[in-house]
Amino acid sequence: MRLLLIGSGGREHALAWKLAQSPLLTELFAAPGNPGIAEHATLVAIDTESHPDVIAFCRDKAIDFVVVGPEAPLVAGLADRLREAGIAVFGPSAAAAQLEGSKGFTKDICARYGIPTGAYQRFNNAPKAKAYIRAEGAPIVVKADGLAAGKGVTVAMTVDEALAAVDDCFEGAFGEAGAEVVIEAFLDGEEASFFCLCDGSHVLALATAQDHKRVGDGDTGPNTGGMGAYSPAPVMTPEMVERTMKDIIEPTMRGMAESGHPFSGVFFAGLMITAKGPELIEYNVRFGDPECQVLMMRMKSDLLPLLYACAKGTLGEASVEWHDDAALTVVMASKGYPGAYEKNTAIAALPADSDGAKVFHAGTAVKDGQLVATGGRVLNVTALGKSVGQAQSRAYALADKVEWANGFCRRDIGWRAIERENG
Repeated sequence: MRLLLIGSGGREHALAWKLAQSPLLTELFAAPGNPGIAEHATLVAIDTESHPDVIAFCRDKAIDFVVVGPEAPLVAGLADRLREAGIAVFGPSAAAAQLEGSKGFTKDICARYGIPTGAYQRFNNAPKAKAYIRAEGAPIVVKADGLAAGKGVTVAMTVDEALAAVDDCFEGAFGEAGAEVVIEAFLDGEEASFFCLCDGSHVLALATAQDHKRVGDGDTGPNTGGMGAYSPAPVMTPEMVERTMKDIIEPTMRGMAESGHPFSGVFFAGLMITAKGPELIEYNVRFGDPECQVLMMRMKSDLLPLLYACAKGTLGEASVEWHDDAALTVVMASKGYPGAYEKNTAIAALPADSDGAKVFHAGTAVKDGQLVATGGRVLNVTALGKSVGQAQSRAYALADKVEWANGFCRRDIGWRAIERENG
């Protein structure tokens, strides 16, 4: 099977690494890719925002299957254009991708189909939003409605912080994404990420993970796109997984189909495990980043036929196996992230991959023969272990071998699970 992977981040490097192991694969291309992805795929310089260019490339290279990594091309309708051209694709339609592209759309789906989530209101102007906040009090959550690269959410512990978040949205801090805001009740509990594949009428549970959104140790500082993750998440017991499937995932799949937007791709449910049970914080319509990295390390099954079954509507016949080991990834970021940071700083050396340990590239490039950091989140140092604690020790031992003067990382990824293990 000849395959094109769309994307250039750590998630896509993990997908490329896993897809390259499939005996079904004959050739893998990636657009635009990164130096890590180049170890597994032929990088192609096509403008992925130009749907005709992507289709022309697929026809020229006789591509059998396209896997779309990030959310923006899905929200922009790339999967629709590929399907119209008769090219199999992993990823939802633009209409179904609204589950991530519009937080208000998702909350409305939850309300319509009785899916447990925090109470909410939608606003398209600041005065009404602020009046609602003053009436409700804090803590409260303010979200830019659209795509904001994981940064459009403020969990406000004071009314003033919430009011400032509303101003940020309507004054353009998140561009068009902030033209509408969703304000919702603060959910108290432990967060978890839950991943399922869906072909529109069948759903296959994958695995659980837990991300670390705050930039600093002890979950301090501003939210980021994610500073590290581990899998499985101990809070997601078999009972919680069963309840999540029954109360959240399956009603969403049915609701999307009934609404005329059948969902094909990956459901990434951000959950809060509250005293009442699992409640939905938000949906993403692609694999998490950095959660994908730990999922791919733990997946025993061949990924390619699973993704292809989503595209072809045959997921009901599929199953998936996992390694028993835990996996943990540490994000190495440019100093200053998630604020301003220097670009094109030199990465002098990376440790070699070993059995059960790998460095995924997230924001790198090669310039004048030198590997450089081009993004905020730059490397994902990932390892397996018999426990989360062992996976953490291995990941940090690997991270300490990275020679990059401008890099930093949190030093406590996995702390909740390790507290449980040491309990």
